Amino acid sequence: MRLVHATCAVLLAGTASVAVAQTAATPAVPASAAAPSPAAGDRPEKTPGGVTLTAPVGWTSKTGPTFIELAAPESDLRLAVVDVGTAADAKAAALAAWQAWHPAQTRAPKLVTARPPRNGWEDRQLLDYEVSPNERRVLVAMALRKGTGWTVMLADGSEATAEKRGAALGLMQQSIRPAGYSRESFAGRTAHPMDAARIAELRSFVEQGMKELGVPGAAFALTTRAKTIYATGLGVRLLGDPTPIDADSEFAVASNTKGMATLMLAKLVDEGKLAWNQPVTQVYAPFRLGSAQTTSKVLVRHLVCACTGLPRKDMQVILNSDPKSGAADTFRQLAATEPTSGFGEVFQYNNLMASAAGYIGGHLYYPSMNLDAALSKAMTDKVWAPLGMTRTTLDFDKATKGDWARPHGDSIDGVPQPILEQGMRLNYAFTRYGAAGGAWSTANDMIRYVRFELNEGKLDDGRQYVSAKNLLQRRVANVPVGEDRVYGMGLQVDRDYGIDVVHHGGSLAGYKTDIVIIPGADIGAVILTNSENGQGMLRPFIRRLLELLYDGKPEAAGDMAATAKRIRAEIAEERKRVAPTPDATAVAALAPAYRNADLGPVTVTRKGGGVTFDFRSIASPMGTRRNDDGTTSFVALDPTLLFFPLVVGTQDGKRTLTARDGQHEFVFVEG
Repeated sequence: MRLVHATCAVLLAGTASVAVAQTAATPAVPASAAAPSPAAGDRPEKTPGGVTLTAPVGWTSKTGPTFIELAAPESDLRLAVVDVGTAADAKAAALAAWQAWHPAQTRAPKLVTARPPRNGWEDRQLLDYEVSPNERRVLVAMALRKGTGWTVMLADGSEATAEKRGAALGLMQQSIRPAGYSRESFAGRTAHPMDAARIAELRSFVEQGMKELGVPGAAFALTTRAKTIYATGLGVRLLGDPTPIDADSEFAVASNTKGMATLMLAKLVDEGKLAWNQPVTQVYAPFRLGSAQTTSKVLVRHLVCACTGLPRKDMQVILNSDPKSGAADTFRQLAATEPTSGFGEVFQYNNLMASAAGYIGGHLYYPSMNLDAALSKAMTDKVWAPLGMTRTTLDFDKATKGDWARPHGDSIDGVPQPILEQGMRLNYAFTRYGAAGGAWSTANDMIRYVRFELNEGKLDDGRQYVSAKNLLQRRVANVPVGEDRVYGMGLQVDRDYGIDVVHHGGSLAGYKTDIVIIPGADIGAVILTNSENGQGMLRPFIRRLLELLYDGKPEAAGDMAATAKRIRAEIAEERKRVAPTPDATAVAALAPAYRNADLGPVTVTRKGGGVTFDFRSIASPMGTRRNDDGTTSFVALDPTLLFFPLVVGTQDGKRTLTARDGQHEFVFVEG
């Protein structure tokens, strides 16, 4: 779980990013022509040169001689697609695009990385620009070439708005195509069976991805509607130890807990204990958000829909979790949280709401128990035991004994290494938010859950355990997350290839996982990895499975290889700017301790020439980074928080350290 801001990652064609936190103030308004026209809904747009894309609802458009500009409803984030024509290379094309649209932007790119040819484009290059943390700015370009002609997509504006509007940015990035290009579709095709030869190809693909991305261990499994047809472990549990991963090795499945928690809710709906459209306060009166008005609007189906407009508040979870507080912390934080967008307006992922959903469901089953115990018992009794998932648990101590995969991440020099102490500190803290991501499981267990989803609520003996109606309600669109991609309740449904692909990912420190259900092919899959870089395998794994089923274009391998190269390039570029032995003057100027009302304390420990910051949930040795605006950041060197920055400053005569996520600023003040 690299604690970095990767808002610009929506322009990476679905790949993971290790982009360092770089945010910005509102930029100068670029030059443009014609008056804006407000959008009534998602709509097709076209550049003067014929390049097409989809504009999101609520975004306004302007046209110039060579470009189309799209502005977010907040007016502090703009994206332009510029017809450049012939250029020497991607850098020259991007420079020409900025000059045509926003000539005040004269920064040279700090990093240029290639993406594979896709969607009719013969060359795609991503350009990152250096932005100091205090700017709170997004600045990125994607240069696309067909034939000799270049088209460049540019984004410039508020980092907070970019995070909030990430799904809209994804829609535009995913939909940009040269004139006349027709999308690949598997609609109407009959899927091949996953026979031994195709399974062997999928295994080889996973092994290649592990090698390219530096993933020590993985497990994956495949199922038909009838049975598990393949389950295996690959690699090792721990670097330096030859003990192999197997299909019964425990992994943190992280946010894949959400779908299983909403399965418990579906069972409750079947039993008449709640209704999807029932106000949450009717089933759990203590539930509160930041205001009575907001609280009253929240229905049961909103708890895990990512559609309520509540922003992420993961920084509190990661840095200031009380491992003894359990459910109380979830409801305390929610009571202090207000939406930053309207219900159903945008996709905003919020772990606290999903955590509350699990606790409420557990309480309805076992009202006399404390909320943490009730959740664990309800998930075991009502979900895992009936499905035969005997190794799945919310018990951290139980999961991390015996056959379990240890977490890994990259060092500051890009070398994979275990992150046992700090990574597991963080992962233990996250178990306090159980239904949001606290479960541990195995490939053999998770494929049973996937098969249950594939069979729409039927157990392996054919009994209908959860009604198809309520199981499928969790796949009904609540909010779009990109082009032909929607989020339901703890499950995402992609239709960008003309067929339904139901899936969900999971991410904790050193663990990246995914589940996949392809109803039209009667196939489901799960993949579990024990590395931060495992993120780069997840969507390519889905793509490779589709290629094997439907004879799709061979794109997955290129996507994964490009992601591996980008991760290495990003770490190497950032490494140039970071001094692992921190600046002595900056270290001497630090206060002994700081505190923030939301994120709690940070204790500063000096030893030799180094310094460590110890938060409530995690600690890291720190390096220093000199930012272009003259400020200094202390940046984390532990792989769990790699390159996470805190900017040195003062406030009312006191020393400060400032941390940020996309939409929040947290100032630690000495004392």
